[in-house]
Amino acid sequence: MNEQCKHFQSRTYSSGEAARYCSLDLAPEAPWKCPDGCPSFAPRLADVGWSHGSLIPEPVEPPPAVDAADLIEVLESAGEIVAEASRTIAAETPLSKRTKGGWRFWKRDE
Repeated sequence: MNEQCKHFQSRTYSSGEAARYCSLDLAPEAPWKCPDGCPSFAPRLADVGWSHGSLIPEPVEPPPAVDAADLIEVLESAGEIVAEASRTIAAETPLSKRTKGGWRFWKRDE
């Protein structure tokens, strides 16, 4: 991933795992590689001249030795599985649990 792009984002979890992705979802081979000559590349300007401490996660392991088309296909099928699971969960959850319904968070209980 191009860490100098302003659309690059990284999140490190308590387990030590790091998620690296494009906030525009333009990197089909994330977290390993942005597309060559990405038309949305814009240099990151906010951290110019900053020195980065030890909280920056370790570099991403090398990409798997598979064809890029196969990798994209696997990632797309994983996305479809997650989307289907979220639709199933939403269908099983009562509507009152999914909306703010009658309770107004800005009103005090009397």
